[in-house]
Amino acid sequence: MHYGENAALKCLNDEYGRSVPECLMDVLFYSTAPPNNISVVAENTPAPFSRYQAQNLTLVCTAKGGKPAPSVYFKRDGELIEVISYVSPTVGYEGGGSAGVRGARPLISRDLDDTKLRKSLSLLGPEGRPGRLYTESPGRSYMAKQPGQEPSPATETIPETVVSREFPRWVQSTEPLYFFSNMQIPQSDGSVLVQAKLTWTLNPQLDNDALFSCEVSHPALSMPMQTEVTLAAPKGPKLSITPARAKVGDTVRITVQGFQNEVFPEPLFTWTRVGSRLLDDSAERDGKELVLERVPAELNGSMYRCTAQNPLGSTDTHIRLIVFENPMKNTQNPNNGAPGLHKLGLIFLPLILTVTVELT
Repeated sequence: MHYGENAALKCLNDEYGRSVPECLMDVLFYSTAPPNNISVVAENTPAPFSRYQAQNLTLVCTAKGGKPAPSVYFKRDGELIEVISYVSPTVGYEGGGSAGVRGARPLISRDLDDTKLRKSLSLLGPEGRPGRLYTESPGRSYMAKQPGQEPSPATETIPETVVSREFPRWVQSTEPLYFFSNMQIPQSDGSVLVQAKLTWTLNPQLDNDALFSCEVSHPALSMPMQTEVTLAAPKGPKLSITPARAKVGDTVRITVQGFQNEVFPEPLFTWTRVGSRLLDDSAERDGKELVLERVPAELNGSMYRCTAQNPLGSTDTHIRLIVFENPMKNTQNPNNGAPGLHKLGLIFLPLILTVTVELT
């Protein structure tokens, strides 16, 4: 395919004798243009954390606007990842670009540094098995109180009681292999949308805090475009409750406001009531917000658990609901019984008149 001036000359000299405007349209259509947007997302998320079996994670890098199609590749902590290319069952497949088939290799040496190894070994039990952290019920918190973070009179927030990373009970026997696929989809404006996927078996003990970047190279770029994500399990969901002073009959909303860290992939939220079922008699509910409609007085003091999890780990945070009674309405007349006396006077007035008439 010819671009720029070569495309224009070819158009003007072809046997069909197309006009100059038509050739200019071809030049615009086939001219070189760099990608104008790149992004990285995790496929099939939000997804739960698995304590009992290994699971795959797929990063999807999308590059839009490139003419011709750009080359897309992945890096981990600044180092190019060696991948095994495979053909995905989609149209427009290209054989891997600059990532290509470079054969399989273990994780890069950075992931096996002493810090990571010590952190992993510290989680092993006496028999060399990963230990299990207990997260089922709230306990005392020994975290120092920060200024301006005192609980309100209407709510009592119990901070998370365990480290947010709960590592799985399985151990990988081998280091993961990275699999790469590259799909190209022609667009109506002559550009090519490129979607590259990187898939491997996740190891939360090594992949937490790992920096993955997607880089895009193109003839029209002087240096590659880049976007990056850091894999991280959720830590310390921050909960809020409205209204601050919930009264009987109010609609109460408990919402996740954020985390103590940047979380990726997107977490999954699950709400439960400690020791009982939710107000609608369900065992649990998913979503970033829990809505309790027309709360009864019986919910006063009830404890709610928010579990936030992604494939890298899970954490629990608890909050207690305080429900206030509605203030009693003063239905008594300020005259303290005057209405009763008034009615009594109206009853006896005809009797007095009747007696007076008979005496006269």
